[in-house]
Amino acid sequence: MNIESQIITSAQEAVSSLYGQQVPEKMVQLQKTRSEFEGNLTLVVFPFLKISKKNPEQTAQEIGQYLADHCEAVAGFNVVKGFLNLVIAPAAWLALLNDINANEHYGERQANENSPLVMIEYSSPNTNKPLHLGHVRNNLLGWSLAQIMQANGNRVVKTNIVNDRGIHICKSMLAWLKYGNGETPETSGKKGDHLIGDYYVAFDKHYREEVKQLVESGMDEEQAKQEAPLIKEAHEMLVKWENNDPEVRALWQKMNNWVYAGFDETYKKMGVSFDKIYYESQTYLKGKAKVEEGLAKGLFERHADNSVWADLTNEGLDQKLLLRSDGTSVYMTQDIGTAEMRFQDYPIDKMIYVVGNEQNYHFQVLSILLDRLGFKWGKELVHFSYGMVELPNGKMKSREGTVVDADDLMALMVSDAKKTSEELGKFDDMSEDERNEIARIVGMGALKYFILKVDARKNMLFNPEESIDFNGNTGPFIQYTYARIRSILRKAGEQGASEAPLTAVLSDKETELIQKMSEYGAAVEQAGKDYSPSGIANYCYELTKVFNQFYHDYSILNEADEQKKLVRLVIARNVAKVIRNGMALLGIEVPERM
Repeated sequence: MNIESQIITSAQEAVSSLYGQQVPEKMVQLQKTRSEFEGNLTLVVFPFLKISKKNPEQTAQEIGQYLADHCEAVAGFNVVKGFLNLVIAPAAWLALLNDINANEHYGERQANENSPLVMIEYSSPNTNKPLHLGHVRNNLLGWSLAQIMQANGNRVVKTNIVNDRGIHICKSMLAWLKYGNGETPETSGKKGDHLIGDYYVAFDKHYREEVKQLVESGMDEEQAKQEAPLIKEAHEMLVKWENNDPEVRALWQKMNNWVYAGFDETYKKMGVSFDKIYYESQTYLKGKAKVEEGLAKGLFERHADNSVWADLTNEGLDQKLLLRSDGTSVYMTQDIGTAEMRFQDYPIDKMIYVVGNEQNYHFQVLSILLDRLGFKWGKELVHFSYGMVELPNGKMKSREGTVVDADDLMALMVSDAKKTSEELGKFDDMSEDERNEIARIVGMGALKYFILKVDARKNMLFNPEESIDFNGNTGPFIQYTYARIRSILRKAGEQGASEAPLTAVLSDKETELIQKMSEYGAAVEQAGKDYSPSGIANYCYELTKVFNQFYHDYSILNEADEQKKLVRLVIARNVAKVIRNGMALLGIEVPERM
């Protein structure tokens, strides 16, 4: 039992013994003692005053005395108004250190076959262009959230829904037919997603030209946009696709496969993956069928023009279109179809959608509709809503002039990490392969940490230069501390450090580090409740800061007292372990040396 659990149990016993009343665990509020007072943990006694019928100071004094007499973890106490500051016994800290040391995944919970099944959807790319900076934030948040939910004892299925149908896909296909001369990723030397993205841009360029010419010939601009030959052809192609035209479908399949190969490369570099991928081309018909089913049950209504709507006015919302008058589906219909397929595939207990905050209303409506249609997790679905991410102006030019390409950004981060590491002399005595691998780990760690340390709900500015700083609240600062500890442990191994039982007298800095490590479980639990990777990032930074302060004040390898040296090595090893595990929840690797 950890120190906090011991104290909570003893405090419950104290109230029962002193005042003759049982209190629930949630009534026992423990917090870290403020630095200006003596003590490690503080018990708030105000909730017990109605039971004790005494003033705060007297109640705290009586409970404090009971704990000092009956709880092994408590060595002493002092009372400040209604706050009972507890001094933890040295033996309790050493016992806690042993507990942390004995568990490779201390603070994390393991799932079993009866654990809740959480499905997390993230990425959701279109097959007409490469992944961009917005996708980077989405993928990193989704992946990290999956690791955090797993560390909280859930079974997790990571899923992606690919937008592989619609007019935007036909635009790329048509442009390739018209201007491509049979170009392929192999003949062009381009990744498939970049190649297709170039044709999407080419369509737009030629289409604008046609609209301009029609306007110059006297046509109204809105009409010109409808009448331009290219857009008419794209619509004709979409109709053929909907009607399963073999030629159009074959071209669609071929070009999508190029894109998927490109996406896979990007995902691999980013360090994210999926357990199951769904495609809108397969889900939209399911959605239509589900809407028709809802219509038959009287859940939806058909209007005079044959369109189908959901009336949400009872929920304080408006009416929502589900099927157009020509019978074609909208995004909402596709999401219903995807939910239906997923529910058939998995016994989902909770569904989390990682989608930008511009879709807040969409998911509010989807939740109501899924609940109406009988999905047990419909009402509780979680829209993990996040803000925009941008680069400082002029930091990076993108292919299209507007959107920052994910591959370009990752390549920039890795090359910047290599350059910075070389300038700081961190690559001395390393082979070129090792330099490249460490540059990859540090560059990607800098990118991921900078994005994930910010509260996901906020819009953010990603600054590549700031992110690769070996000081401050950055990924490289934490990675460098980890590598430093690993170096100390390697040297200690060469000195043959013993594994004897721990008995040394601890300094305040050492107890602070043990206490900080013991908070990892609470940080993981809170991050799971709040769906908040930033909570883990900030915990890792705080732990790293406390260790660096300790390392500044105390020697480890040159400590003459063998017992003190042993304790410090065990502390260092476990700080490294907790950093590694915490950073893994963010999808960040840590290098053994740098």
